Amino acid sequence: MTRRTFAAAGLGAASALLATGAAPSASRAPRRELRGMWLATVANLDWPSSAKLGPAEQQRELRAHFDTAVARRLNTVFFQVRPTADALWPSPYEPWAQYLTGQQGRDPGWDPLDFAVREAHRRDLELHAWFNPYRVANHTDPGRLVAGHPARRHPDWVLPYGGKLYYNPGLPEVRGFVQDAMLDAVRRYPVDGVHFDDYFYPYPVAGQRFDDDAEFEEYGSGFAGRAAWRRDNIDRLVYEMAGKLRDGNERAGRTVRFGVSPFAVWRNQGTDPQGSRTKAGVQTYDDLYADTRRWVREGWLDYIVPQVYWPLGSAPADYAELVPWWARTVDGTDVDLYIGEALYKAGDTQPAAWKNPAELSRHLTFAARYPQVGGHVYFSAKEVARDRAGAMARVVRDHYGSAARA
Repeated sequence: MTRRTFAAAGLGAASALLATGAAPSASRAPRRELRGMWLATVANLDWPSSAKLGPAEQQRELRAHFDTAVARRLNTVFFQVRPTADALWPSPYEPWAQYLTGQQGRDPGWDPLDFAVREAHRRDLELHAWFNPYRVANHTDPGRLVAGHPARRHPDWVLPYGGKLYYNPGLPEVRGFVQDAMLDAVRRYPVDGVHFDDYFYPYPVAGQRFDDDAEFEEYGSGFAGRAAWRRDNIDRLVYEMAGKLRDGNERAGRTVRFGVSPFAVWRNQGTDPQGSRTKAGVQTYDDLYADTRRWVREGWLDYIVPQVYWPLGSAPADYAELVPWWARTVDGTDVDLYIGEALYKAGDTQPAAWKNPAELSRHLTFAARYPQVGGHVYFSAKEVARDRAGAMARVVRDHYGSAARA
């Protein structure tokens, strides 16, 4: 099922469409070359550098990140606006993010998302609003959440796991709520895209289980098992979000693209013949219950950015295996492919390949052999700026000497 037929099908047919596995459309070239960076706000990873900074200093830092993107000849910023069931805009659904002021729910006195969109567009940068759908907190104490937080008003929505709190993806009301909370930003600001990261069901933690027994008992009948039911929950999140964005685009006469940046291994070939020749310890299909290959083949996304965070020649997962695997996966669909690059690893001593500042440049040289690859995205903004190993400067010199392909 392609994006063209998606619009005509309607959301009411979701259950039937989720079972089709229809063939993709004819092959096409990517929309344009994308050169991007992720700008993370969770735990003040990239911005703001401190929650103690005032609005003027936070704005100065944000401008500097955008100026760096321009200087590095990038054209897209993926700005994390909902890191932990909170918001970097005045949301009627969720509280202000604690990373702005140090206290969840405290008004910072300005609107970071509005500011970011205006400053990005002033520099001819696309601004994609990056959301984490289900993470509630990086701790397990609901009492630490601000009074009135949705997770406190609806404690049955929340599960602790691995030292964190998560909204339960198995509850239809949770799925509807998180979609509404995210779409509020899309309706209010001229963002260019909606972007999900790699967290759906949480990454597995040894010795712990995600206790959704009651929800599986209530909603899991008709599925082959809990894993199939969980995958269906995530499929519906993605499918429904795509449909709502498409409907909103048509009503508003605008284009807001929808993309996901998953962990790059869908399944190992040892698990599934259609998988990649990898031996990764995590498989998105089996461990995060995210059938990323299906989302591409059925055209539910506008683009996908697999996080191919291994060097060329890596034994468990080789960049030279995963890029062609994803190229084959998107081939014949309307979904653009961009490769997520681990700039933050450049200069590391293990694996040894990362010590070479030319490793990332070699990635772009390799990926250029595949016409399905439409660009690259670098993690993360502060690494683009400081470039401790000189790897980003090498990429710019070797590959970004001219403007991006239109």
